[in-house]
Amino acid sequence: MSTRSSNLKLPDMSKLSTSGADFIDEQRFELLMRQKSDVGRIDEIIAKSKSKEPLSVEETALLLSSDSPDVVERIFDTARQLKRDIYGNRIVLFAPLYVGNYCMNDCAYCGFRRSNRESIRRTLTVDELHQQIVSLLQMGHKRTIAVFGEHVTYGPEFIADCVKEIYSVRHGLDSIRRVNINAAPLSHEGYRILKDVGIGTYQVFQETYHHSTYARMHPAGTRKSNFIWRLDSPARAIESGCDDVGLGALFGLADWRFEVLSLVAHANHLMRNYGVGPHTISFPRMRPASGVTLKEVVENDVADKDFLRLIAILRLSVPYTGLIVTAREPAEIRKTALGFGVSQIDAGGRIEIGGYENNNEKEKEKDIQIQALEREQFELGDVRKLDEVVVQLLNDGYVPSFCTACYRLGRTGKVFMEHAIPGFIQNMCTPNALTTLKEYLVDHASPEAQKAGNKVIQEELNKIEDGTKKTEIIKRLNRIENSKDRDLYF
Repeated sequence: MSTRSSNLKLPDMSKLSTSGADFIDEQRFELLMRQKSDVGRIDEIIAKSKSKEPLSVEETALLLSSDSPDVVERIFDTARQLKRDIYGNRIVLFAPLYVGNYCMNDCAYCGFRRSNRESIRRTLTVDELHQQIVSLLQMGHKRTIAVFGEHVTYGPEFIADCVKEIYSVRHGLDSIRRVNINAAPLSHEGYRILKDVGIGTYQVFQETYHHSTYARMHPAGTRKSNFIWRLDSPARAIESGCDDVGLGALFGLADWRFEVLSLVAHANHLMRNYGVGPHTISFPRMRPASGVTLKEVVENDVADKDFLRLIAILRLSVPYTGLIVTAREPAEIRKTALGFGVSQIDAGGRIEIGGYENNNEKEKEKDIQIQALEREQFELGDVRKLDEVVVQLLNDGYVPSFCTACYRLGRTGKVFMEHAIPGFIQNMCTPNALTTLKEYLVDHASPEAQKAGNKVIQEELNKIEDGTKKTEIIKRLNRIENSKDRDLYF
């Protein structure tokens, strides 16, 4: 892995503004947000959602229009049903890996921003990156999202080198099986370079879809000031062969209802033009950050009740898109959100560069939060260790999943949708969730997690009809427990 990328050039912003289309119709969205609630139409929209059909922006706006407790509870119930019907009771687990925090942008809300003199700038060396992966593997993680500041140093060749290094690390029976990316928007050529090294989802948050708010948060003269270049990034990734893209908005900058409509519009834009929507949508709320005064940035704070509403409404609007609630949120909020359609969470993560070196038993939660504030982007709300999160999930009736099979078998992009829409994913993913959970229980789990996990595995096996498939699942579970065989996926 080389860090010699300083010869990379910034894109000419004057030539980028014509890329893509601006499908965020602000005036129309504002009108939709002011419409009166229509209970009859809401009934029809909820019925449509139950049939697993994606919703339009207009239909989503009607779900947002009513604060009636009865309507909100019906939306929650439908979100719960869709979560069960499409994803079952699986929750996919991953960990963030911050590789470098140099940045050329000056985003008002971010601890990475170039004017923040409190930030300690650092990029992992090859040896440090290797050790971070070993630490993740020792915890039991199988997938990570590599995070990079938006800087000329972190060009596509550098990111590709990092991905190859991550995939090369072996520790005992373990390796990272999927590397997702959170980094700057790239050109078509850049995305093709990363596609060739086998990345998973490429995640680019728009941060806010509100034009004037975007301009205020991202000063002119930086990479990030070009709204359209960023908005078009997922489309360029798909056009370049990247099967899975991730969307996201940072809630608290603009009206939360506007951001929900925009995320749905973005998902529908991709589906309409490419036949496939986003693989994931994230919706982090603003948190305290290094060198950031929140009251100067957050003009539209999102209350917990509205945060849970927006998650449920997104589940109804984009039924086949994975929803991610990150460790920015407190543990209790995350626990509640899981029931409303969340399918992925990070666990045991650290967000400072080299943070997993300090992940030891004696480290206190307060110390972790202080380190994050002093050294990185934002304060975490849930700093529990992976094993603690696994135990909670098991006790709440979920199956923690470390599965990456679909991505390595080509069940991505349009192919994933073809499998997911008829409900086949449960038939493939539940067995893989059980085998990867078994790996965790045998290789990494605490006694408490082992007891709860084996109980859940047996309960899930009892739900599967007797036959060849069930026999094969049991055979693979036994191989994992009694041998060094791993990664036995369907």
